[in-house]
Amino acid sequence: MSEFHQAVIVITGAAGNLGRAVAQAFAARGAHLALLDLNAERLEQTIASCSGQASAKAFPTDLIDPVSVNATLAGVLDGFGRIDVLANIAGGFTMGPLIQDTTDRDWDFMLDLNARTVFNTCRRVIPAMLDSGAGRIINVSARAAEQGKGRMGPYCASKAAVLTLTESLAAENRFNNINVNCILPGTIDTPQNRDAMPDADFSKWVPPTALADVVLFLASEAARCVTGAAIPVYGQS
Repeated sequence: MSEFHQAVIVITGAAGNLGRAVAQAFAARGAHLALLDLNAERLEQTIASCSGQASAKAFPTDLIDPVSVNATLAGVLDGFGRIDVLANIAGGFTMGPLIQDTTDRDWDFMLDLNARTVFNTCRRVIPAMLDSGAGRIINVSARAAEQGKGRMGPYCASKAAVLTLTESLAAENRFNNINVNCILPGTIDTPQNRDAMPDADFSKWVPPTALADVVLFLASEAARCVTGAAIPVYGQS
């Protein structure tokens, strides 16, 4: 029997390509899924794509709004009783202008989408994990967190914030049986990325299922001594 049988897994960004792959991986191992995203219709599509013996429930949520996040996670705790794993998959990427031409709106969009969503969920989930005495949190940073790139300043800064927040959360909870780690994907093989870069060699990119495997590892007992890590998953790119 899988160690995730009956475990309660919260997945943000579950309507997206990576979120769906992570949901499918946990569902196949018998986990109970609380799937969070703003897009209710695509959340239902994710549920329909999952196979397994456990339940999956959609929670349409504005992950940038702390009121929405708090209400949703209160509902998850009321319904499932606990949260064993939080997989913060929500995020996104946009190219930008030069820094001096970047608007407040462009800056806020990237910081909100990639960093504030992680902050909002962790702030609410950590107390619940402290109450239950254990937990695993997996965040998604990016390869771009480690080195700034031109016309990607807001994105790089937002993903660097996720990495640093992961390290801080791990340091604060290393004696609480709550492990907090992040993954650093390279280019993910998604339909959107293929459309944006049609001349690229897609075989060198990272399949969402490969990233889902790393999320499963970090959520598992095998990673019980791993916390505060940033795991590179670059593929061949």
